[in-house]
Amino acid sequence: MTASSQRVSAITIGLFLALAIGSFAATIRPSTPAVDNGTPASPPTEHVILFVLEGFSQESLKGATMPTMSKLIKDGSVTWSATGVKPPLRLPTMASIITGVPVEKHGIDWNSFEFSRGYPRSPSVFDYLDLSGGRDSAIFFMDESLYQLARPEPYTDYQMCGPLKPECSSDRVVSYIQQYFKKATSGHGYGHAILSLPHFLVVHLPEAGRMGVSRGWGSKEYREALRTVDRAINSVLDIYKTQDLMKRTTVFVTSLSAEGVDAGQQQAANGTPVVPWIASGVGIKHGHAIHQPVSIIDTGATVMRTLGLQTHTEWESRPVEEIFQYAFVAAAPNSNVP
Repeated sequence: MTASSQRVSAITIGLFLALAIGSFAATIRPSTPAVDNGTPASPPTEHVILFVLEGFSQESLKGATMPTMSKLIKDGSVTWSATGVKPPLRLPTMASIITGVPVEKHGIDWNSFEFSRGYPRSPSVFDYLDLSGGRDSAIFFMDESLYQLARPEPYTDYQMCGPLKPECSSDRVVSYIQQYFKKATSGHGYGHAILSLPHFLVVHLPEAGRMGVSRGWGSKEYREALRTVDRAINSVLDIYKTQDLMKRTTVFVTSLSAEGVDAGQQQAANGTPVVPWIASGVGIKHGHAIHQPVSIIDTGATVMRTLGLQTHTEWESRPVEEIFQYAFVAAAPNSNVP
């Protein structure tokens, strides 16, 4: 198993970000204003989990294949027609999720790791979390192409494996997350120090999409892969329950491709790609069908809003305000930063 973890000096990268982001300070705005509609405001959540699937759509829930996902949807807010990006490929779409801008702005329109091309030009949600009091992020990717997005950040850890490694699986990624949490709560372990539990956890679970492409979208292997992904989601949620964090956690789920679509290869298609987009947990409306237009690009701003943080006018990402039970409340400064 090849796994990569990165943590760099906060001072060094802080200087880099100050130079790279520079003018953003003058354009900060609240991610959404507080609305006086008689509804009391609620303190923002402290932790966010983003599950990023592949080959998943509303059809994937048939036959009670994904009970954990079905419960998240029942207890939360959902749209099955969030707008994707073009080209609808793994790397460009993931880049748009984390940078909050379309492909033509972040510049990544290819679908494999190419070291010479460097990292995305646009600042990411991880940059903004770093600058908002040093909130930690942990990212677990399951594809080598996504190394293109693993720019070193002072409060961000990346761990990756890829499909060329047979031992790379959803179960293995869950074991990595378990080890990460164990190290973060024990205060010791191998490698670099982990100072706190992540405020933002990103988990890439592409197995269903890969199995649909290789064995067929109607195959029993594809249905079993959906069950495997659902069990992995449940296992990650169990980690948070064990740490007594679920009462302070919001969960998002989206997919880089819908059922029947290969995120690894360009396909001729008419119209704009659509994908599911789901929110559940603290502060989210229950059993709610989202009516406002949603883009997968809106994920970053909605994560920031959930944590009570600000977004920036350079982003095209906007909070999906309709899903929230309460008006926006700005988070207090992060006291965990040394």
